[in-house]
Amino acid sequence: MNNLENLISNRLGGHTFGKEEKIYKFEKIKRAKRQAINENPSIKLIDLGIGEPDDRANDNIIDVLFNEAKLKENRFYADNGIQEFKDAAAEYMKRRFNTALDASSEINHAIGAKSALSIIPFVFINSGDYTITTVPGYPVISTITEYLGGKTFKLPLLKQNNFLPDLGTIPNDILKKTKILYLNYPNNPTGAIAPKSFFKDVLNFAKKNNIFIVHDAAYIELVYKDKQESFLSIEGAKEHVMEVHSLSKSFNMTGWRIAFICSNSYIVKAFATIKDNMDSGQFIPIQKAGAYALRHCEFIEEIKKKYKRRLNRLTEILRNIGFFVNEPMGTFYLYFEAPKGIKNGPTFDNAESFCEYLIREKMISSVPWDDAGSFIRFCAAFEARDIDEENAILNEIEKRLSSNIYVF
Repeated sequence: MNNLENLISNRLGGHTFGKEEKIYKFEKIKRAKRQAINENPSIKLIDLGIGEPDDRANDNIIDVLFNEAKLKENRFYADNGIQEFKDAAAEYMKRRFNTALDASSEINHAIGAKSALSIIPFVFINSGDYTITTVPGYPVISTITEYLGGKTFKLPLLKQNNFLPDLGTIPNDILKKTKILYLNYPNNPTGAIAPKSFFKDVLNFAKKNNIFIVHDAAYIELVYKDKQESFLSIEGAKEHVMEVHSLSKSFNMTGWRIAFICSNSYIVKAFATIKDNMDSGQFIPIQKAGAYALRHCEFIEEIKKKYKRRLNRLTEILRNIGFFVNEPMGTFYLYFEAPKGIKNGPTFDNAESFCEYLIREKMISSVPWDDAGSFIRFCAAFEARDIDEENAILNEIEKRLSSNIYVF
């Protein structure tokens, strides 16, 4: 393998690729889950870690896909997207967020938000440039930035700041080298939403420092109290902001891989130029089904109703046994501080060790975050056939967690 090792790029570690002994947290969770299931075959593991919808898309959306897939004219490459999907996206942005966009020049489809976020650094980043991201958070834009020879500066999302970043903590020498500021609201994993006043402050900050904002709005429809505004609804934002929208969470279309980006025509053209060299577009029938979904936002309401019900019940369970949990605001996640230990039981150095304990001793899987304090993320998108099974799962969670006294 020596010759092959010398061919591997430095961004993947060069000749050291594949030799690292470090085990990443998600692999640790997978291993712990397998071990717990093997050791407790009679107890069902409750998976609150999966960050995907538990149900399929609405039948009407599926019917559009089925019918369009049979048409010969839909077999071609889609490249940078069909106009029908762009038109539907523009209508959606106007109807839901009162944001006017030119469907022909200010919108482009992507093969999911992840693909969009992996393309964006190619538009902006040269070697030595910075992307500022929030932590905890979704790492794709940071990873690609670093692949391109750029660097990442991480802003912590802290409870005392309502999980909004403090832009005043960014050093001036980094600001001078920064091209992208990446934000995500409603936020994964904290569930926080961002007020308009915050967006206005960020826009002024970006203008002052000549930084472009990328706002990942993948969860923008999953809100339970206050509305999450689009960043592009702020006057003047379009010249300084790209917003990424996904149908994955809002319409139960995760595996369909369909999203869109919107910004000013100059930046959208730059994005489309890169994308032209990275993919040949999503399957046209999927885009047509996506267009139908965007024109039928009533499908979202039942999805939201289910997540709100589950999040409220999980919040009640956790609060009753001593955890501090904020009122669910957005996404389908609960984000709460891990305990320091259990009375007359083990202590936990961090959220990861508590997560491993929950899997091993309670047969409950979650996701730990130790980037800005020690927090655990529960996901309300667990699988349940109906509301009776949903209630049974929630009652079982309560039963398993309530057997301990937690120390904070």
